Amino acid sequence: MNVLTACTLDCPDSCSLIVTREAGGAIHVRGNPDHPFTAGFTCRKARTFAERLQSRQRITTPQRRTATGWQPVSWDQALDLCAEKIDEYRKEPVSILHFHGEGAKGVLKQASKLFFAMLGSTQVKGSLCDAAGYLAFVADFGSRQNNDFTDILHARRIVNWGKDLMRSSVHMASMVRKARQKGARVLTVSPGGDGSEAFSDDFVRIKPGTDRFLACAALRRILDEGAVRKTVLPSTHGWKAFRDLVMTQSPEVLGVACGVDKEGVERVVSYYRQEEPTATIVGTGLQRYAFGGENTRFINALAMVTGHIGRSGGGSYYHSHSLRHFNLDWTKDPENKPRRTLFMPLIGQGIREAEAPPIRMIWVDGSNVVNQAPDALETARAFEAIPFKVVVDAFMTDTAERADLVLPCALLLEQDDIEGSYLHSFVHIVRKAFDPPGEARTDYWILSELGRRLSPPVILPLPDDIFRASLRSPSLDLSLEELRERGYVRANEPKVAYEGLKFAHGDGKYRFPEALHEEPPPPEGFPLRLLTLIRGEAIHSQIAPENQTVPPTAWVGSECTALGDGGLEEGDEVFLVAPNGARLRVRLEILPGVHPEVVVYRRGDWMKLGGGANQLIKAGLTDIGRGAPYYQQYVRVERIPPQVDSKEIHIF
Repeated sequence: MNVLTACTLDCPDSCSLIVTREAGGAIHVRGNPDHPFTAGFTCRKARTFAERLQSRQRITTPQRRTATGWQPVSWDQALDLCAEKIDEYRKEPVSILHFHGEGAKGVLKQASKLFFAMLGSTQVKGSLCDAAGYLAFVADFGSRQNNDFTDILHARRIVNWGKDLMRSSVHMASMVRKARQKGARVLTVSPGGDGSEAFSDDFVRIKPGTDRFLACAALRRILDEGAVRKTVLPSTHGWKAFRDLVMTQSPEVLGVACGVDKEGVERVVSYYRQEEPTATIVGTGLQRYAFGGENTRFINALAMVTGHIGRSGGGSYYHSHSLRHFNLDWTKDPENKPRRTLFMPLIGQGIREAEAPPIRMIWVDGSNVVNQAPDALETARAFEAIPFKVVVDAFMTDTAERADLVLPCALLLEQDDIEGSYLHSFVHIVRKAFDPPGEARTDYWILSELGRRLSPPVILPLPDDIFRASLRSPSLDLSLEELRERGYVRANEPKVAYEGLKFAHGDGKYRFPEALHEEPPPPEGFPLRLLTLIRGEAIHSQIAPENQTVPPTAWVGSECTALGDGGLEEGDEVFLVAPNGARLRVRLEILPGVHPEVVVYRRGDWMKLGGGANQLIKAGLTDIGRGAPYYQQYVRVERIPPQVDSKEIHIF
């Protein structure tokens, strides 16, 4: 029997899926051929998720930490313990911290936000993902609209600023291929190592984190040539100040700052000075730097002044909000209780510094925060110091290992929901294809049962009431029953964002960036920028333990100075060492085309298994959005001393 459902992984494509389970237990997942976006294919992440569902290491009963190790307990025992602790700590509700992540998408997943808002707990804000970029779009355009994903087929040129088309979105990659087949030319700007050359006609290798300088150099050339589209300027605010800012920049200094020569700058300019439409793709990687928002804003400014915003075939593509088409007013506490806020990228520091009262309990859902937040060792120590810790997860992750209670949750294909996408405009019904194993339960069930045990109780709305409330949105015009019957629907959204140059700011005008900041130099003795890039086979840290490689692999380019002078060769095991003293054992490999000042690491593996790059990464905040500047980190490569056993794995 086939089940029509949808993927709820934290992936832009949000595919419509057809799921089949054979009598022998084998699970087959394929893209829905009738869906206008999914078009019959999906990525490796969705196709291999069945392995994760059926992993022998999956937790299927509640687990409580004891003096002798983990012990299974009943749901009644687990929830009674949680209720006892919450009732004790809710006398000072901000002593309870709720950390909600985006390990799974969907409106029903937002119920935990309502639950803890009604308690008045401490909350987290900021982002471990893309906040600097999306708030840059809000600063520029007033909102985060994109042209419809199919509109890129009308582009005559496409500039891809750092998006890994091989791994991040197979359907955007498909659209770029189709656009090329129709005659569009594609330029990729990247430090290399992402495989985007296969999707490109031209390539500019850039020093990581310096996209704003390249965009500014191109803007300077546009201004010098008088190639600004003057018809767009009445729709902007602050043009004179921005023009003066750009004109005070030396083209030579900008070129050195981004590591791009005059030919490379000219290549970028040639794509934007055209009358025919040029589409801009902004990758999330370029906003994971200290000035990630500024990187994004200068790219948008280049697309704006050359006349490629607000038109078919043009536009600037970035993440929209996956829940933008839903009404989420139901997630707000009716009493609007005051709450304390900690920032996700500084979570370890925030827990440690919280006072009056300190954090006494944490509830984690949808996140492996100890593994995923910067300064992972500090996060782990802060987490361990909290008196009572509950983690909702399906595996004994780096975060779950440090909990007092682990509650097993249902995963993708094992629960109902409604979800949207941060790339396309379709909204899907998510249907359960089969029951979760053992005693695993949905996040909603766990909180509903817990809420009834509290005194006074915290009662969540019923799932169908949540679905109906979420569908009461200007973007949607159908009932829950109609959505269930149809399976998916395209939300009401313009095909062309900001058509007619009407922007979402109060005055309807576009805003330019106000400053251009220098790039901070690397700390002495740490010459390599650590880029912890996306994987193709898994999202975040959702890698089955049996599929993790020990030691993990790190890649450098053939021009990297870590090779040669140090006598290192491909295949050598070395330490990556950070200024904070943390070190990570890796196997060094060569990746052609990577910038010589870069070491690439595919993120998401676990510290307990010998991986975990975030132990090397200093905690901080991006210039806007309170995001995590992961790619601001520098490291060095060290030989492993002879006395260190080559099979040693450092377990944190």
